[in-house]
Amino acid sequence: MGQTAGVDRLGGLNAADEGGLPEPGLVRVGVTVLAAGVGVLALTTDPGTAADAAWALVAVVLLPLWVWLPQLPLRLVVVAVLVAAVLATRGGDVEPTLFLVSTAAVLVGWFEWSTAWSVGLVVLAALCPLVVRVLMPPEGFSQWIWVLGIVFPWLLGVLARQQFALAHRLQDARAELAEQAVAGERQRIARDVHDLVGHGLAAVLLQITSARHVLRRDPDAADEALAAAETAGRSSMAELRRTMALLRDEPGGPAADLDGIAEVVRSVREQGLRVRYERSGEAPVPDGVGIAVHRIAQEALANAVRHAPDAETAVVLTAEDGAVKLTVTSLGPLRVRERDERPRYGLVGMRERAEVAGGELSAGPVAGGWEVRCRVPLT
Repeated sequence: MGQTAGVDRLGGLNAADEGGLPEPGLVRVGVTVLAAGVGVLALTTDPGTAADAAWALVAVVLLPLWVWLPQLPLRLVVVAVLVAAVLATRGGDVEPTLFLVSTAAVLVGWFEWSTAWSVGLVVLAALCPLVVRVLMPPEGFSQWIWVLGIVFPWLLGVLARQQFALAHRLQDARAELAEQAVAGERQRIARDVHDLVGHGLAAVLLQITSARHVLRRDPDAADEALAAAETAGRSSMAELRRTMALLRDEPGGPAADLDGIAEVVRSVREQGLRVRYERSGEAPVPDGVGIAVHRIAQEALANAVRHAPDAETAVVLTAEDGAVKLTVTSLGPLRVRERDERPRYGLVGMRERAEVAGGELSAGPVAGGWEVRCRVPLT
């Protein structure tokens, strides 16, 4: 990023104003007022010859000309200011004109994004008092004070540029974090909707399908299936209300935890799945971990109902040794899923929940069936 970046920086301050940068109008007015003040000071306190005054006026005009017309090359303008300031002060008069060299050094440090050019220009600016000392008559002139008065403002300009660049990066980082937060929230809501609505509808549809098959030949069995569908629907609606209350920060408690896994097991058992549940360990479990493991167990059992309804399923849950471990194993015949174009979010959702909670999940075939294994740390 060279000269163009410096010019664009001045012209683009409005767009970055929210990041803490000043309005470009403030820069323009400030440089103009400072240059005019230096010109008045130089011509009134130490006027010198007409030629000296003319060169001082040239230096006074050049810097405001650049800030008002930023398409002008900063490097060329700065070199012209340095030459005009040296020519104005070479006779020992209008010495305050060197303040314009300090102002030019600030602009170089602030708006010149090429380090090589920035250093080169400030070296030329720092040489100006030394050149003046050689050209002027042998009399009192504190050239080293002027050198310090040029280099130090340049450093201030460099620091200002870095500070404003940092402000821009922080603003970009905040925007990126906000986008990530929104994306994460959307994924969380999508997982909750999938767990609640998807599982509830799957359970209801399964019972309704069973009722349709036995409606004419076994009305009692059909009535029992419809009652189970009604129970599953009411349970899903209650859990959905609890989840919505949690999302809205309303009282009602978390929508799920480890204690709720037993209810999930009971529900799928009523749907006809042969399932065994074992739980051990009494370690305290944070709410976030409990909800994540509950949802994983819910999804794993829903998959067992859908793809292994005739298998023997075992749910083993332990909360000890600094982690919650969940294993859902279905041993028996599995239904091969027909290929279709429907998106499949079950395994993806389980893995995401485990990763968000800081854990890990694996799912795949084992000897005689299918197994889901999950481990989530308690801290």
